[in-house]
Amino acid sequence: MKHITRTFLVILLFFAASSVWAQSNKWRDIYKVKKKDTIFGIAKKYGLSIVDLMEANPEMKQEGYQLKKGTTLFIPFEKKTETQPAAKPVGTADGIRDRAIRIGVMLPLHDVDGDGRRMVEYYRGILMACDSLKREGISTDIHAWNVDINADIRQTLLADGASRCDIIFGPLYTKQLVPLAEFCRTYDIKLVIPFSISGNEVERNPQIYQVYQPQAELNADAVNAFVQQFKGSHPIIVDCNDSTSRKGAFTSALRQRMEAQGIQYSITNLTSPDDVFAKAFLLQTPNVIILNTGRSPQLNAVLGKLDRLTAANPTLSVSLYGYTEWLMYTKVYLNYYHKYDTHIPTTFYYNNQSVATQNFENSYTRWFKQPMQAALPRFGITGYDQAQFFLRGLYYYGKTFKGTRDQNTYRPLQTPLVFKPTVEGGGMKNQNFMLIHYTRDQRIEAINY
Repeated sequence: MKHITRTFLVILLFFAASSVWAQSNKWRDIYKVKKKDTIFGIAKKYGLSIVDLMEANPEMKQEGYQLKKGTTLFIPFEKKTETQPAAKPVGTADGIRDRAIRIGVMLPLHDVDGDGRRMVEYYRGILMACDSLKREGISTDIHAWNVDINADIRQTLLADGASRCDIIFGPLYTKQLVPLAEFCRTYDIKLVIPFSISGNEVERNPQIYQVYQPQAELNADAVNAFVQQFKGSHPIIVDCNDSTSRKGAFTSALRQRMEAQGIQYSITNLTSPDDVFAKAFLLQTPNVIILNTGRSPQLNAVLGKLDRLTAANPTLSVSLYGYTEWLMYTKVYLNYYHKYDTHIPTTFYYNNQSVATQNFENSYTRWFKQPMQAALPRFGITGYDQAQFFLRGLYYYGKTFKGTRDQNTYRPLQTPLVFKPTVEGGGMKNQNFMLIHYTRDQRIEAINY
């Protein structure tokens, strides 16, 4: 009996050991996550794609998953890729010029809310750009995924065709950025982030092109442009008593710069009587007005005061330095903008008087049986401009395209782009900035910086 029991135990141990061996043989390694590890870093360490690592560890596909110190990950063997030859550099038979440029769009593409409707319009602009490029002999192959605010973008990345993209436009939401950025780094895909996003992922990932510019950077550009454009003028800051305004950051920064450079300026109040308001102005020096709000009612009140002031003093020289929001008021205040030599700092300019813009809008309406939304910027034109810029760049420069000023091959309808590197080993940030100048002789010019 003892002999039979001992033999039975040996058999059990043999099968148990065989089972463990079979299980461990399925994995190349079992990795314990360390502090500061990233999914991309672990995949790269073992020569894997992020998708392969996620397939071996299905819990990574769950929404909200975060890599934590001490977590155990299974490391699979590398997959054979004999049927997928490595991509050849641009200029060879398999280069971008010799095939269709593969485009991915990962944005909320739905009709549920404003985000979806705006991104649908943006996507339509991309489609129109592809059609335009086709007529020039540039082929494109576009894949679009509806990635709404609740979507786990890691599931989207498993979709057929995602890893073969040359360029991806997206995401719209910050929480989806890191997995998408790591995916693009793994597969050497250029990632264009078109709109507002939080964080500094662009400084860590060379695949990222960040179009959106934070308000603090725009304020700094606006201050620099003001100081350059209005040398020798007398600045006057008008306090508009607007408690909801967020323009204090700009006017505060401007005052600090003027004080540091010894530039004398005046401050007056919108509610001051006309005679008190007039004391802030110099008769023998050009004056430039800065409001501490971008809202229309206050602008309207200031324009009324300026009309009365200049009527009483015909030789008085007055200019206005405004805000991007003022572009929305053009239909109402266009004549005033010209009369008071207005300069508006911005990163885009929707010129509805341009023949090219009018042609695009007419084409958009014919294509989609409805006009674009009355928004600034126009999202359809934004998609068109960005697609034209990047797809032309890829076609002419291939993987070496960086989007710098010397590589620009496209004249935009609305949205100029000029990219500069962030830090060594990081991505590229859009640095475009301009002043839209409404001249007294009824011209409109863009002054680029």
